[in-house]
Amino acid sequence: MKRRLLLAAGLSGGLLLGLNQEARAQVENDERPMRFNGMEFRSADSLFYINFRFRMQNRAGFISKSGTDLSVREYDARVRRLRLRADGYVLTEKLGYSLQLSFSRGDQDFESLGVANIVRDAVIFYNVTPNLYFAFGLNKQPGNRQRVVSSGQLQFAERSIVNAALTIDRDFGIKAYYTHPLGPVALYSLKGAITTGEGRGPNGSGPGLAYTGRAELLPLGAFKGGGDYSEGDIEREPTPKVSLAAGYSYNRQTVRSGGQLGVELYSPVDLGTFITDAMVKYQGWAYQTEYMRRTSPNPFTYDSTNDLRYAFVGQGLNQQLSYYFPSGWEPALRYSWLQPNRVLREQVDQQDVLEFGLTKYLRKHRVKAQLNASYQPARGNWDLDAPGNRWGGVFQFELGI
Repeated sequence: MKRRLLLAAGLSGGLLLGLNQEARAQVENDERPMRFNGMEFRSADSLFYINFRFRMQNRAGFISKSGTDLSVREYDARVRRLRLRADGYVLTEKLGYSLQLSFSRGDQDFESLGVANIVRDAVIFYNVTPNLYFAFGLNKQPGNRQRVVSSGQLQFAERSIVNAALTIDRDFGIKAYYTHPLGPVALYSLKGAITTGEGRGPNGSGPGLAYTGRAELLPLGAFKGGGDYSEGDIEREPTPKVSLAAGYSYNRQTVRSGGQLGVELYSPVDLGTFITDAMVKYQGWAYQTEYMRRTSPNPFTYDSTNDLRYAFVGQGLNQQLSYYFPSGWEPALRYSWLQPNRVLREQVDQQDVLEFGLTKYLRKHRVKAQLNASYQPARGNWDLDAPGNRWGGVFQFELGI
């Protein structure tokens, strides 16, 4: 079968229908004339299509010993992410797929699993109608917005501490996505998933499953370029755009401390995660916020020697505000607050982080330089000379096609 090698300026409309929300946002951001969009192979009979992309994030950073002592406690110099992804369809545009592989150690869940897991996404899509499609396989669940936003679409080098502690992350199972207009401008989306609840690591799953649902409302219409799943208003929306969402995930009998993430527990636990978030953009200004709360009837597990491992339960709030200048510079401010449930107060302290970011976009999110500074007070004491308070800084350069 003869194939042609092309440099793509966009993907076919059928493929767009078959991608998950994260992938759709990335594709839509690039579906404009004169946009370089990876490498594309298409069969002569149009029964096979694949689009290859890669990206890497190289970073160097530090954490200070204390608020007033700026000597370095820890360096962070590494390839944070190195990924290869491919999207396409087979036989018909209704039958799509997406796969993503990771090649840096910090991106392979090595610390939790003890083995390198390079597979991040391996999912098949079937488009029933332009408004409804199903997904089967391993990919992100319809969870909190910041997690579903690709790490290549972030305006800070990392997601917030709230996401790190409470997100529901990738999982294997079946998902359904439905989007429909609501009046002349507004639209809504309904998303659901039934998954293993154990994340991307296990070879098998226990008797419990995870059940996730999410609803989104865009009262002022769609964002340009899928911007409700891309941080910062790099499209400089000419009219106000708003996205409001809420969801819930119940993970029954999970054996990992964060449900789909974290260390293995000594016995299964049930976790319930409530999520609500919002995104607002207008003329370069962008504001996003999300609140999450996780509960469990009993988060503590013990082994035969009475050693303790627990699932994190508590609540958190993250807020980000930014302004994108036409020159491609974007300052951003983020405040994150994470509070453990009272049953964990002896194990975990409340966390607060204030962060400032400055990004220079060279080719929107595909090629950018990021400089972040953070201040983390210990136990809620913001005094600069308080014991345990720390500064941090990181420079990251992202390059992708």
